[in-house]
Amino acid sequence: MTLRVLAAMSGGVDSAVAAARAAEAGHDVTGVHMALSNNPQSYRTGARGCCTLEDSRDARRAADVIGIPFYVWDLAERFHHDVVEDFVAEYAAGRTPNPCLRCNEKIKFEALLDKALALGFDAVCTGHYARLADGVLRRGVDAGKDQSYVLAVCTPEQLAHAMFPLGDTTKADIRAEAERRGLQVADKPDSHDICFIADGDTKGFLAERLGAAPGPIIDVDGNQVGEHEGSYGYTVGQRKGLRLGTPAPDGKPRYVLDISPVTNTVTVGPREALDVTEITTERPVWLTETPAGPFGCQVQLRAHGEVYDCVAEPDGDRLVIRLARPARGVASGQAAVLYEGDRVLGSATIAETTRVPA
Repeated sequence: MTLRVLAAMSGGVDSAVAAARAAEAGHDVTGVHMALSNNPQSYRTGARGCCTLEDSRDARRAADVIGIPFYVWDLAERFHHDVVEDFVAEYAAGRTPNPCLRCNEKIKFEALLDKALALGFDAVCTGHYARLADGVLRRGVDAGKDQSYVLAVCTPEQLAHAMFPLGDTTKADIRAEAERRGLQVADKPDSHDICFIADGDTKGFLAERLGAAPGPIIDVDGNQVGEHEGSYGYTVGQRKGLRLGTPAPDGKPRYVLDISPVTNTVTVGPREALDVTEITTERPVWLTETPAGPFGCQVQLRAHGEVYDCVAEPDGDRLVIRLARPARGVASGQAAVLYEGDRVLGSATIAETTRVPA
C-alpha cells in the first residue's frame, strides 16, 4: 500500500537513508528539515547536532539525490519552550532530564506528527534505530545504536503513524548504503552531546540561565565538606568536579547522592550509597494494555544503560519498580523503560528511589 510519508531529515546519514528507503518502497515521500533555532549557530556549529545551517543544506542535498520534494519547517519556538526551557527547569528542580527523549516526545512525535496528519500525510519516517511492526516497538538489531529507549515515550496512537526503516540494519551497513546511493552525508560524523549546548558545557549553560546560587555540599552525616555555586550543576552519581575541601575519612572518592533545590544542598557519600533497589515513577505510558497488577519484566534506566530484571507494579498514576539486584546512580527525571526481551512495554519518569540499607 502506497502511503503519503513525511520524512524528518536532520541532515545526517541515518535520516537520509531512512527517507531513501521509504521512497524506494514506493511511498509518496516528502522530506522536511526542522529548524530548531532562530539562530542556528547559537545552538551548534559544525556537523555536531541537528540545528545548524550546514545540516539543513545537507538535508536538502540528500533530498535532491533521492528525488523527493523538500521543505524547512520552523519549529524553533516550540523546541525552545518544550525542550530547552524544560531542560533548564528540570535541573533547577534537582532532576536530570533527557532532552533527546523530550525532543522525540514533544517535537518529532507531537508537533511534527500533528502537523503532518493535518496536512494529509499518513506517517512520519525517521532515522531511529528501532523496529516497529503491528504496533509493537522493539529494539534495533544494532545494540550499540538502539534507540528504542528514547522512543518509549511515544503513545500507541503516535507509533501507529511512525516508520523506522533502519531498525533491521547496523550503522556500518547504513553508511555503506548511503555511499552506494551517492549521498554526501555517508561519512558525516554522528551528532553527540546535547544539540543546543554549543560547547558541551552543560554547567555553564545552566549558570547563564539560572545564575549563581552558592550553597553547601554536605556528607551523609550533615557535615559541610564543600561549597557549590548552584545545585543545578550536579547530577546523582557524579564524581568529578566536586572540589571538596574535606577528604573522606576512608580516603575513598565521594559521589553525589542527592540534590535538594529547596535547601540548596548537595549531598555526597561513598559509591555504595548510590545503590537502589526500588524506584517510584510517574506519568507511565503503556504500549501494551495497562497491567492490572505486578508483573515481571526488565527495565533500562538510562539511554544505552544496563538492563535489570524487575517486578513492576502499577499504583494509580504511578509505577513502582522493584529491582532484582541493585542499580547504581539512578537519577530522578530520567526515564525508566520496561522491556520484555526486545519488546518495549512502556515507560515512566523516575520520581523517587529507595537506597539499599547500609
